[in-house]
Amino acid sequence: MTAPPAPDEKLERRGLVYPHGEHRPDPGRLLRVADGIFWLQMPLPFSLDHINLWVLDGGDHWAIVDTGFPLPAVKAHWRALFEGPLAGKPVGRVIVTHYHPDHIGLAGWLTAKWQVPLETSRGEFQLARLLTLDVADRTPDDVVDFYAAQGWPADAVERLRAAEWGRFGRGVHKLPTGYRRLKAGDRLAIGGRHWDVVVGAGHSPEHVCLFDADSRILISGDQVLPRITSNVSVYPGEPEADPLGEWLDSIARLKTLPADTLVLPAHNEPFLGLHTRLDQLADDHHRKLEALLEACEAPRSAHDSFDTLFRRRIGPDELQMATGEALAHLRWLHRRGQVQCLKDGVVDRYLRLN
Repeated sequence: MTAPPAPDEKLERRGLVYPHGEHRPDPGRLLRVADGIFWLQMPLPFSLDHINLWVLDGGDHWAIVDTGFPLPAVKAHWRALFEGPLAGKPVGRVIVTHYHPDHIGLAGWLTAKWQVPLETSRGEFQLARLLTLDVADRTPDDVVDFYAAQGWPADAVERLRAAEWGRFGRGVHKLPTGYRRLKAGDRLAIGGRHWDVVVGAGHSPEHVCLFDADSRILISGDQVLPRITSNVSVYPGEPEADPLGEWLDSIARLKTLPADTLVLPAHNEPFLGLHTRLDQLADDHHRKLEALLEACEAPRSAHDSFDTLFRRRIGPDELQMATGEALAHLRWLHRRGQVQCLKDGVVDRYLRLN
């Protein structure tokens, strides 16, 4: 285990203070960030190449918050930890913030190894279980129709139609049948700390954050990240959803926590400046909404909106995520009576209401 860096290593950037500067733990190594709280970083096979996991000292056990992607290297790091710095007492709790594979990917493996329940919210567990079971040789017709209606080019629609469906399960070790439910307002006693469950939404259905009010520490998962913006998308499984509205409501709820809270995020480094970052996240979305509303002086589909929202080329591998994000912004405007949706049976387009 590694001790925190010296105070002169702190870094300030865009109104946020990073107590550890640019220092990160090596993959599979623990770095103490506070008494009984250890930062663990694991590799990811994506452009975003790491995830932060958190190990909490429960006194007679360890509690793990988020589990990593099921890569052989990640399993090897966990085994080395259990034989090294975590040896001597068992893992007594496995807590998952949300259903994405970098967070829940090894939850089934860890809970089976240590014979403990998976702890998460109902919405996250049920969606993860559903997605692991939703597998087909080709993409369902209603999913193809959903993306075609967002203005996808014909060649992209045909590639989607021919593609296998249900790849989520490849990024998740087999999940347990049951789980222990966490809900907003619950308090978890772990070692000498008490963690309040704070639930956010928008990036995922019922995202679990943990807040230690005594020490003002927030384990934020993907709900608050210091340098990147979490994806907020509409998906074909809930095509009428308003995730951006839920995301902005979650920002407002999180601002009731103290401004000097130390945030332990799932990506990048721990930071101080919770309210500043929440304001930045909200302002970024509102700027996009204003630009999109102006662009809707002429009818625009979700696909047409990429240039307004992203200002860069969207590659084939990003098409579904970008479409979901664009549709989330258009849906927010539509729900609030600022645009109308024009349906011609082929492509949905949105037009500003004057």
